[in-house]
Amino acid sequence: MTHASYTVLSSEETARALPYPELVAQLGKAMAQYAAGTIVAPTRQVLDYPKTGKMLSMPAISHDIGVHKLANVMLDNQQQGLGSIQGLVSVYDAQSGLPMLVMDAPTLSERRTAAVSMLGIQALWPQGPEHITLLGYGQQALAHCDAVMTLYPKAHVTLTGRNIDRAQAVATSLQTRFGERVQAAAAIPEQTDVLIALTSSLTPVYHEPARLDRLLIGLGAFQVDMAEFEAHTLLASRLYADDVSGARHEAGDLIQAEVDWEQVHSIHQALRTPAPRDKPFFFKSVGSAAWDLAAARCALQHLNQA
Repeated sequence: MTHASYTVLSSEETARALPYPELVAQLGKAMAQYAAGTIVAPTRQVLDYPKTGKMLSMPAISHDIGVHKLANVMLDNQQQGLGSIQGLVSVYDAQSGLPMLVMDAPTLSERRTAAVSMLGIQALWPQGPEHITLLGYGQQALAHCDAVMTLYPKAHVTLTGRNIDRAQAVATSLQTRFGERVQAAAAIPEQTDVLIALTSSLTPVYHEPARLDRLLIGLGAFQVDMAEFEAHTLLASRLYADDVSGARHEAGDLIQAEVDWEQVHSIHQALRTPAPRDKPFFFKSVGSAAWDLAAARCALQHLNQA
């Protein structure tokens, strides 16, 4: 019996295998295939651990590969200095079922989530951002800052949130790589043209009205009891989501605002046809195993070229 020989990537190796330009390109292709039904990704299964935390099972298959991300979300880990997300992504050959690759789930999730935000900017803010504000200062803020600096080298980034000291500390650490293009502020700068919310807040942290001159992106509120944006902001916006079906179950902002789901559009549509600019834009990213499959393709391509 022949056994598979597969590659296992560490966190650092996973990051190197997912360069942002290639990852964003693979995500754009995957969104078209997901819309066409040639990538199949069922709604994630969530199991509660007995004391604390959740296990998320996220499979996806296409003509070339299958992936299965098994991730544990353990919010109490922060008290022990551990990452809140732990787990692995397994990649399989679609013809034989043999394992091909094992990747670090937290690193893959961080980078593909940031890349989805960049794809939202590409679709809804094609002129390119000049000043991006990140509302939050955790691991996703680090990944998003890296993505912005890579893809938009002239843009400036401001970190803000409820704890300005933490925001300043993170900004200072990022300045060693990116210089003065990264700053912290106690409030959202007026010149912000793209704002990305990255919190786990149960109550809104963005209270401003919707604005034609500002793209809003939300990805922190991933449960029905969470919300980062006020309902009045969302209801005055043209709404987009990376996965509309998943958003119906997980996008706490949209669910609590009782939006008309017929008015929530797939970001894939905006990638195909420029979005009408008659209303401000709001893009909700909830994630999908289809995006993990895109990341796996990116990693395989990178390894094959190495």
